[in-house]
Amino acid sequence: MQQKFLEKTLGQRIADMAAKYPDDNMIDYTDRDYSRTWKEFNDECETIARGFMALGLKKGSHISIWGTNVPAWLLTFFGSAKMGGILVTVNTSYKVFELDYQLKQSDSEAIVLIDGYKGTSYIDIINELCPELESCEPGKLKSRRLPLLKSVIYAGEGECPAGMVDWKDLYTLAEQTPVEEFEAVRDSCDCHEVVNIQYTSGTTGFPKGVMLTHYNILNNGQTIGDGMKFTHEDRLCITVPFFHCFGMVLALMSCISHGTPLVPIDMFNAKKVMDALVTKHCTAVHGVPTMFIAMLEHPDFDKYDFSHMRTGIMAGSPCPIKTMYDVSEKMNMRDIVIVFGQTEAAPGCTMTTTEDSLETRCATVGKAFPGVECKIVDPNTGETLPAGQIGEFCARGYNIMKGYYKMPEATAQAIDKDGWLHFGDLAV
Repeated sequence: MQQKFLEKTLGQRIADMAAKYPDDNMIDYTDRDYSRTWKEFNDECETIARGFMALGLKKGSHISIWGTNVPAWLLTFFGSAKMGGILVTVNTSYKVFELDYQLKQSDSEAIVLIDGYKGTSYIDIINELCPELESCEPGKLKSRRLPLLKSVIYAGEGECPAGMVDWKDLYTLAEQTPVEEFEAVRDSCDCHEVVNIQYTSGTTGFPKGVMLTHYNILNNGQTIGDGMKFTHEDRLCITVPFFHCFGMVLALMSCISHGTPLVPIDMFNAKKVMDALVTKHCTAVHGVPTMFIAMLEHPDFDKYDFSHMRTGIMAGSPCPIKTMYDVSEKMNMRDIVIVFGQTEAAPGCTMTTTEDSLETRCATVGKAFPGVECKIVDPNTGETLPAGQIGEFCARGYNIMKGYYKMPEATAQAIDKDGWLHFGDLAV
């Protein structure tokens, strides 16, 4: 059956689900007091969007988000999408020089941030980059180092630091933006416009900003959700970071496209995840192999009943056959699958099926997505190789990025004149 692609923006898709399942739960955290129905979340995103507009952010503005899987991350992403903003995802492990480069290169006008992560203070870093922040009026930053950055929005715990906009104030600032003005902007958004810039280092050089559209990521998520046979009755526990394509597309977009409720975890902890799987009756969970191994080897593992589990994705690194077997049998995830791709491809290109043997799911990356062509070429000549020969993996289709932000030469090197994205990875 031919894939039917969604001609929707992220804002439209959330609104569709809010109309279809208004009173059904959409998000249910276990480690913080945040639970919303589809309608409640849609309404809250529109409030945040109006709050952003009240700060002077416009359609096309670049809004950075620096935080773990907290509710403000989700609201920033979808709120930004609702008013035509472009979300710039920031790696939670970044240090001062990395953030400095990314904020400059991305032309970010605002950044939403939490306190910090794993001993790194985000507050100290942003104050080091912008010493003017502590004495400025919130939302009126004039930084010598980052002249485009006007608003630092604090979504962390405790008192809001000097010069930052308090996340809670966005809800009252929203009243300054007329509903009609917001709706006009929202309704002008197009699914082929860029909605997200994800930074990827590749193999050499400075990180490059991958420009992804609503159409890229929403349809990639739909295909991935289809591959897991997602429905409104499933519940996905999200343990992988939102800032990475694994969390944003393989998790968030696969849920948004299917009306599947989310159970996010702020940051991975084996016991916390297993608690969430059981107490929230999750049917699916994603993770890299080490995450699954951490759960399987936890001393309390045998105390948990995983009979309600069904599917999920193991990706990010090669999957050991024993781990895949144990997850399938001991966690009842018999429909677990593998997805292969890269950020520039939004990110999925190939996927195994729930019917494939465990050996096939570990030894291969499955078949090409509907609407995506894949080939193996000679890295020296670019000629397509016959089956069974090792060469460079290439793909083209609806999922390929618009390009690297402000890097036309790097874009031309990655995507050839016929639209093929060259991965730089060897495959057979």
